[in-house]
Amino acid sequence: MGRIRRATGDLEHHMLKGAGMRGPQKILGGTVLMIVALWLVLLPQQASPRSAGSAQDPNAEPVPAFHNTVPAGPLPATLDASLFTDPIAQNAYSIAAHIKKILYQQPCYCHCDKSQGHGSLLDCYVSKHAAVCGICEREDFYAYEQSHKGKTGAQIREGIERGDWQRVDMTKYLTAMPASAK
Repeated sequence: MGRIRRATGDLEHHMLKGAGMRGPQKILGGTVLMIVALWLVLLPQQASPRSAGSAQDPNAEPVPAFHNTVPAGPLPATLDASLFTDPIAQNAYSIAAHIKKILYQQPCYCHCDKSQGHGSLLDCYVSKHAAVCGICEREDFYAYEQSHKGKTGAQIREGIERGDWQRVDMTKYLTAMPASAK
């Protein structure tokens, strides 16, 4: 019986001694955990290649809203080109009416998805927005030119994401285009 008490006493002594050691270990562990958590919060988040616009440049701006495919139903009508007096706007709206399916699949780098809730470049032509936005117009003309070269909506989008639309020669669109050219 004495041996049992002594063994139990020794066990209690080791448990209490171990419990005394666990207090500082818990504090140290908690401190390390807090440092790791703080580091994770302050660490800049890496953007996915899709949202960054380019897998090669993680600092590229995010790709604005677009649709991967054309919906089964009808697309909204673009505004009539005759509403505008500026020949560039007239040409842009006239072209947009002919390439709605392509524009629906394109992002708009004026970032009207954030400022106006647009879901694609087509939305710029459903409203008067594109008439006062050179980015929308250049992207429209780029999409038009590329579609006439046989490019798909996805291929045109890749070019828009690369910024190829910025090299569109706007002088070609300073005069009204004949209807047969669209």
